[in-house]
Amino acid sequence: MREIERFGIKIHPLPKTEFLSKILSGLESGTQIVQNGVNAASIIELVNNDILRNAINNSNLVNIDGISVLMALRFLGYQVPERVACPDLAADILALAELKKYSVFLFGAKEESLQLSVKKLHDQYPGLRIAGSRNGYFTADDELAIVEMINNSDSDILFLGMPSPHKELFVEKYKDTLKVKYFLGVGGFFDILSGLTKRAPLWVQNIGMEWLFRFAQEPHRMWRRYIIGNTRFICLILREKLKRNNG
Repeated sequence: MREIERFGIKIHPLPKTEFLSKILSGLESGTQIVQNGVNAASIIELVNNDILRNAINNSNLVNIDGISVLMALRFLGYQVPERVACPDLAADILALAELKKYSVFLFGAKEESLQLSVKKLHDQYPGLRIAGSRNGYFTADDELAIVEMINNSDSDILFLGMPSPHKELFVEKYKDTLKVKYFLGVGGFFDILSGLTKRAPLWVQNIGMEWLFRFAQEPHRMWRRYIIGNTRFICLILREKLKRNNG
């Protein structure tokens, strides 16, 4: 499988169809697969976070979740076919799970968002088996009970709807205890699915401005991530370009 090694991590520059093929193969064979997506924010975080960096490198699949990472890798001279955004990948996995009769556990987000998501999924995928759900607000003392809840649900697929590094670190800590076959960190997917957060129109996504659309919805919460974070990411890419040119 083709890999790019950059920013201290491995990234798999694959089209979505190839990811889905590997995910289905893992589900059919019972081979556990951990998948994480990377965007500008997570890369900035992992540069100085050894635990997060190791968790991502221990993943079986690492997709390009953010358009800025796609553009950065192309700027650095890599051939990358497309961005595979986690919400888009998650939607296709849900359709796959309905078709192939795999069960899904939803873990993350606020309770309101989670319950609305469950209702929307029942409407959109009437044949999908949702094995269980649990909101994303917990302490370290709750973790073993959550692991037991997921295992008792007998779910095949676990979606983790929480920000980095929480989702990556939870999976890294408990993947050997959990019976789930496939893990995917889906970030804010449940908020989008529930309708509490509106995703940018497709044309906005295609021109790489989805971040600006999201910033406009929640400026007080997102300004640090997008103004400071994006500036730091650009500086990181320029340093990587210099290293690549001099290396």
